[in-house]
Amino acid sequence: MHQFMAARGFDNYDQLYQWSIEQPEQFWDALVAWCDVTFDGPPTATLQHPDRIMHAGWYADATLNYARHLLRHEGPGEALVFSGEDGQRRAMSYDQLRQEVAAVAEGLRQAGVKQGDRVAGFVPNCPEAIIAMLAAASIGAIWSSCSPDFGVHGVVDRFGQIEPVVLFTANDYAYNGKQFNCLATVGEVVAEVPSIRKVVVFPFASDEISLDAVPGGVAWDAFRMAGAELSFTPVAFDHPLFIMYSSGTTGVPKCIVHGHGGTLLQLLKEFVLHCDIGPDDRVFYFTTCGWMMWNWMVTGLAVGATLVLYDGSPFYREGRVLWQLAQDEGLTVFGTSAKYISALEKAGVRPRDEFDLSSLKTVLSTGSPLAPESFDFVYDAIGSDLQLSSIAGGTDIISCFVQGNPVLPVRRGEIQCRALGMAVAFFDEQGNPLLEHRGELVCTRPFPSAPVGFWNDPDDQRYHAAYFETFPGVWAHGDFAELRRTGGIVIHGRSDAVLNPGGVRIGTAEIYRQVEKLDDVVESIAIGQQWEDDVRVVLFVVLRSGVQLDDGLRDRIRRVIRENTTPRHVPAKIVAVADIPRTKSGKIVEIAVRSVVHDEVVKNTDALANPEALEYFRGLEELQSA
Repeated sequence: MHQFMAARGFDNYDQLYQWSIEQPEQFWDALVAWCDVTFDGPPTATLQHPDRIMHAGWYADATLNYARHLLRHEGPGEALVFSGEDGQRRAMSYDQLRQEVAAVAEGLRQAGVKQGDRVAGFVPNCPEAIIAMLAAASIGAIWSSCSPDFGVHGVVDRFGQIEPVVLFTANDYAYNGKQFNCLATVGEVVAEVPSIRKVVVFPFASDEISLDAVPGGVAWDAFRMAGAELSFTPVAFDHPLFIMYSSGTTGVPKCIVHGHGGTLLQLLKEFVLHCDIGPDDRVFYFTTCGWMMWNWMVTGLAVGATLVLYDGSPFYREGRVLWQLAQDEGLTVFGTSAKYISALEKAGVRPRDEFDLSSLKTVLSTGSPLAPESFDFVYDAIGSDLQLSSIAGGTDIISCFVQGNPVLPVRRGEIQCRALGMAVAFFDEQGNPLLEHRGELVCTRPFPSAPVGFWNDPDDQRYHAAYFETFPGVWAHGDFAELRRTGGIVIHGRSDAVLNPGGVRIGTAEIYRQVEKLDDVVESIAIGQQWEDDVRVVLFVVLRSGVQLDDGLRDRIRRVIRENTTPRHVPAKIVAVADIPRTKSGKIVEIAVRSVVHDEVVKNTDALANPEALEYFRGLEELQSA
């Protein structure tokens, strides 16, 4: 970041940032040169439509291939290292990765897969998933994946919309010490999605593969064509690369399409500049193949880094398995969720006291706002000389609007900065920009990783409705957030989950930060309940084992909220529940809980990791009285 800034004659990040949003063509061209992006066919224009975000026309007429850039590094250095719950370790060099991608790509060609066809993965986070994705991308096919913990309906809701022709799957997977078979689910999925002609099965948690239950099933080793030459199909800058999915908790998931060029440029910017990651780095992110952080992580191959993969429970061995991995593999970058950091603290796990983390330079956190107390915990219990990089963006843009910066200070409770090339602002309800006041996180100018479109949305009606109806021509992201005078950002929660008692907008994260300071509270979720022509705040809490929710604890909860926020944040009702529903990527779902409390239908429980938890919120007597 410092070198890039200095090479352009800027003295500080604020100057660089302003240039990046005021002169977007100059900035992105500079990034293309800095990161050695190779166009097979040169662009005729950098940006055709600077006045719009949707279909802005980045790098018109250019051709390139995402997979070519991820596989441009050669040699015996480790590209991928896989570790499972049981401690098994597999490593693959860049040379081996290139050979494997070539073999599977030729298998796809032999299976009749063409440019633009969809190839899907029902896969754990393992080398085969990355190989299959790169093989598909190398021939111009479109990759889409979800993790094997999805049920049949959740998979069909996704893959049924995009009609893949080939499906990759593991025979099974392991989680928290137990093995789960994938092939029975896959058999039902194939019956529901008739476009799937072939199912490629690889061994994972066990070596046994039975293809009897899988129509069109073929073993991985029989599918791959050993000795094939690696080649890449040049495609247009906006040619579809990934189809990714909204959480789907309010209906059938939206199928969000991202292109080769925009994904590559945006993520190279984040890896090289905002994360300072290069060939000497060993990068880990706890993710599944159903979360965008998997797509984000794999792009680290483009800078020559080693990717360290883990599949299983992050809390295996009482939350220590990932820190053993960090020590054994010499991780330099450790990525996780804010909830994981909070859970470590609650469990009393102090990684630096048990493991050698001297190689670690960066901790990345996303998924939900990172509480100020979690900043304290990371610097006390993980490492005192780290860049703690809280980041926020989403599947919608396959990247970040706001994120870390290795040349700026880390301030407690704040995301460090707005990302280069992203014209981020915070609007009130009338569309006026705000400073040090809570508002809607928006982006006012084009950026290359805006979706190519939504699948099966030829007139872009759903695409437009998702982001541009609140403020015409401006991307409204759905986060309730605040820009500080420091340049830092605080996310206060999702806009659609904002509480509105007495007409005052309150972010749920502001409440969670206070409640979860209490040792007796493991986790919480807040909603607005319609009550007597207004909205009242209701707080649900999951308590530590053996703790009872009595009047004394309710008073302590209300007191810590009142003393650290405002009286309007104080819940009218506090109710104990056994569990909180969350998405497959670990995000709590306020909207689904609110719907259950109001006796409304939750449209798609298959999107939830633990849909049974919704029952704890149904028909509660405590919510029927003042």
